[in-house]
Amino acid sequence: MPQAVLTISSRNYSSWSLRGWLLCRLAGLDLTEEMVSIDAPGQRAELLLLSPSVLVPRLTHEGVSVWDTLAIAEYLNESFPDAGLYPADKLARAHCRSVSGEIHSGFQNLRSALPMNLRARHESFRIFAGAKPDIERVQSIWRDCLQRYGGPWLFGARPTVADAMFAPVATRFVTYAVPLDPACRDYVKTITDWPLIRQWMKAAASEPEEVEELDAEF
Repeated sequence: MPQAVLTISSRNYSSWSLRGWLLCRLAGLDLTEEMVSIDAPGQRAELLLLSPSVLVPRLTHEGVSVWDTLAIAEYLNESFPDAGLYPADKLARAHCRSVSGEIHSGFQNLRSALPMNLRARHESFRIFAGAKPDIERVQSIWRDCLQRYGGPWLFGARPTVADAMFAPVATRFVTYAVPLDPACRDYVKTITDWPLIRQWMKAAASEPEEVEELDAEF
């Protein structure tokens, strides 16, 4: 019987659900998924960035209920210390927590200007000027990590919490054809070639639910 239940909303639109799912898979959890309809109270508002309260994803494991992606990451790290969710080195681990926290709590302009939509492709999308500093900051974080730790993942040879946190951003850059420098393009390819991402995207492609506001041509 599965040891854990992860409650998620839309695979296509919900960056938070993707992050939580990736974290659970990195931890090696025997997992079952429960879907919340995007028309459920609060979920549509979250997907449209109209609500600051995000209660999905929610992990239920051994009698514990944990929501918020960083809380899930910390819980999984405590529960499965050998899974390597964070780097082994203390300094790298602090760095990983810092960049993960930054993407978790900031980048509102990027979120609103480039909403996650895995099925969409906008080849000539006009990026809102307010989102451009966020895009450059993301690239700065990626370049620094890739140079410092050698890639192909942000903290070296294997994915960590940071990669789970930035994965939805990489998919946004693909959706909206955001121009990137070569190192960042390579990192986006690392993310999109990740078998876990491919599995998630395949499931997202078959979802029947749609949010018309997010499927519109911008």
